[in-house]
Amino acid sequence: MTTTAPRIAVIGAGAVGCWAGALLAMHGARVTLVGRPAMVDAVRMDGLTLLRGERRDVVPCDASTDMNSARDADVVLLCVKSTDTLEAATALAPLLDAATTVVSLQNGVDNADRAATALAHAVHAAAVYVGCEIAAPGVVRHLGRGDLFIGAVPVGEGPAGTWIPARIAALFSSAGIPCLVVDDIAATLWQKLIINCAYNAMSALSEATYGALLQDSRARLRMQTLAEEAIAVAHASGVSIDGAAELAGLWRIGEAMPGQLSSTAQDLMRGRRTEIDALNGHIAARGRTLGVPTPLSSEVTALIKLLERAAVD
Repeated sequence: MTTTAPRIAVIGAGAVGCWAGALLAMHGARVTLVGRPAMVDAVRMDGLTLLRGERRDVVPCDASTDMNSARDADVVLLCVKSTDTLEAATALAPLLDAATTVVSLQNGVDNADRAATALAHAVHAAAVYVGCEIAAPGVVRHLGRGDLFIGAVPVGEGPAGTWIPARIAALFSSAGIPCLVVDDIAATLWQKLIINCAYNAMSALSEATYGALLQDSRARLRMQTLAEEAIAVAHASGVSIDGAAELAGLWRIGEAMPGQLSSTAQDLMRGRRTEIDALNGHIAARGRTLGVPTPLSSEVTALIKLLERAAVD
């Protein structure tokens, strides 16, 4: 393990992974992006491009389709979709040693736990708030915000690596990504899930940006209902969150990222599987288990799955 510039492996380098990887590489980290062939080819040929308003930065970094390139990394950033968590973690397991630190930058509330089980390695869960999109292979556009929260205590059994949360937070903060260490990461992940449940499916079903959704009273009403269903499920699950505060702050996300299309919308437009089962689908399934009605969550999940089937086929 290096004691100077840290070696960072980004597993599943989509929009979030490329955004974080670009900023970390710009500030001295040795970054390897692991992802799709189109991204890898573009980064190898032209570097990783980060667009921020009128600013364009081209960042040299390594890229590979081979998971083995994560071997000997100081920090592994797990950025794969929720549907790919177990497959990615299983492939990573033999490549990690006790000193490697794994951080989940994924949507949903249980990916770190599932990854930790497959890895036999503790995982640091983090909630990421950023608006970004892949503009072209090897080109990521930042659209708004760009901060994260990491749990003070990793989840799962096994080694947790040498990079403690305070050190990880300092790494991200030094790269221009504000990062706070929080004691109750489960509540933080649920807070983000509530926001995702309000915005993601509605943006996908309407192909509307967050800003456009906020300008439509009918959309806002449905978004509030989706958030209320998620809050009810969170409370029934024993998660300590302030539902009134969550609803009061719901619209600030759209105001901070008005040009953002949800990741679910972007997936459908690109003919890819979505994470709806980890978002509104999780609320619907958990609601059924706990006896909490979630009719709108169930409806939007079914509609997204219909669109997904048509897009992927």
